[in-house]
Amino acid sequence: MSDKKKKISKKVYLKKLEELQVELVKLQEWVKAKGLRVVVVFEGRDAAGKGGVIKRITEKLNPRVCRVVALGIPTEKEKSQWYFQRYVPHLPAAGEIVLFDRSWYNRAGVERVMGFCTEEEYQEFLRSAPEYEKMLVRSGIILIKYWFSVSDDEQENRFQDRINDPTKRWKISPMDVESRKFWVEYSRAKDTMFAYTDIKQAPWYVVDADIKKHARINCISHLLSKIEYQDLTPEKIKLPERQKETNYIRPPFEEQTLVPDVAKTLIKDKS
Repeated sequence: MSDKKKKISKKVYLKKLEELQVELVKLQEWVKAKGLRVVVVFEGRDAAGKGGVIKRITEKLNPRVCRVVALGIPTEKEKSQWYFQRYVPHLPAAGEIVLFDRSWYNRAGVERVMGFCTEEEYQEFLRSAPEYEKMLVRSGIILIKYWFSVSDDEQENRFQDRINDPTKRWKISPMDVESRKFWVEYSRAKDTMFAYTDIKQAPWYVVDADIKKHARINCISHLLSKIEYQDLTPEKIKLPERQKETNYIRPPFEEQTLVPDVAKTLIKDKS
């Protein structure tokens, strides 16, 4: 088996992921303490694994510090605005990390391929995006961009998995189905996007996403390497003695409206 096909074991993956999530908490505390502003952009083909990585990044973090932005279809009002305007309100304040699950690069991908923008709007985006990102970086924002690359065969396997799993079927939108007809056009659009927006101030980092576990470990490891931080983990807290009950009497538990104990019905009687 080639090195590309070899996969780490689940045990090794979970151990490494746990280590990385501890480091993410340290990064979070550093960002909060130093008032940093961090933006991480996640782009890639449908079913490339962006959501899985984002989930593992945020799993142990404070949602008040690290939040995910996944915007829907723009409203008619938003369509009439400056293109980047709908993204600006979601940029981080001091001490915040914002993860964009797809971003302003919708214009360079789906809008371009599916004809949701004009040629003039597309060309203006290619000119404006690098300047917009340079402006963000000059303002002090740490901007990191990831492109998740997945092969034709692996994407097809993931689509089939989603179709056959009722809990994942919602992940396939009508647009995902329609986009299957335009695989080559999406590839060309991505190549053009890179040619214009792979700038030194905010380069594209490509994640080989054919193996999900590898993609998660590699992306999180790389993200941690891009921001210098120190361990500001709070010291262990010694809890004060809890107040003792004196004249307070709790109301009877049975008199409250209780959630049915469904779990109890699952206990097998071993008598």
